[in-house]
Amino acid sequence: MARNQEKAMSMLSRWYTYQKELHNPSAPDKRPYLATECHSLQEAEKWRHQIIKEVARKVSQIQNAGLGEFRIRDLNDEINKLLREKGHWQDRIVELGGPNYHKVGPKMLDHEGKELPGNRGYKYFGAAKDLPGVRQLFDEEPPKPPRKNRGDLMKDIDAYYYGYLDDEDGILIKLEVEAEKKARKFAIEEWKLRKETGELDKELEEEERLEREEEEKKRRERKKAEEESAEGVTIEDLTPVEGLEVPSQKVMELELLRKKKMELLLKYASEDLQKSSENAKTLMGRELNLASLSLENREDMIE
Repeated sequence: MARNQEKAMSMLSRWYTYQKELHNPSAPDKRPYLATECHSLQEAEKWRHQIIKEVARKVSQIQNAGLGEFRIRDLNDEINKLLREKGHWQDRIVELGGPNYHKVGPKMLDHEGKELPGNRGYKYFGAAKDLPGVRQLFDEEPPKPPRKNRGDLMKDIDAYYYGYLDDEDGILIKLEVEAEKKARKFAIEEWKLRKETGELDKELEEEERLEREEEEKKRRERKKAEEESAEGVTIEDLTPVEGLEVPSQKVMELELLRKKKMELLLKYASEDLQKSSENAKTLMGRELNLASLSLENREDMIE
């Protein structure tokens, strides 16, 4: 009987609290379920501070190892859920034009938690680090990344790696055009400045003078060579070479004719024909030698 009365009083108390919050405008508002439903920067800042207070309170509670395993796990889950919600509110504050707390905000509560190796995002706070099965995971060394072999490394090497397609994106061409415009503008301004000061005219006169000197030097060398060739060399200046026979015109014509015949033979005759002609020449040479020997013998006998 007493238990039923306690339940009724509990239900009545919750209903009374709900009606009081509903009809009392000064009662604190309930935090929106989604951060995108808030359109005021001040409201977003208020809800962020409220979440931070709740996280701080729960972190202090989870330090008590006597709460029991199930309560500690529930508190740890609630803390991680509030941290994720805090991140959503910080993103909403940035969207509404507020400061970026991801970069400038304090992270003391985040640093108190510890992540498992290879399990990013979920953290363990306080006594949750000593729960059964969790401490062993923290003591284990993280798995080493697999070692890549040469084939895996070569998969990422393509034309972009060697820089063959640097001009395809158009960025380099734009930079080159801008640099060319600047260089051309600078050259024109420098040319105008040198022309106004008269330095350009002096350089042109110096170049013309050097060109005239070079032409005069070449003309003198050419004239000297012509004079030397006009003097010529007399026959008396030539020293005869001992043992040198000068061929006659007929011998030169026969030699040229022989060379032309050999060229035509090498160009149009086959290898067999060339061999047969060589054999014929050798045979003819032997017959001529025999004929000359026989004539010499006959002459000796007649004498």
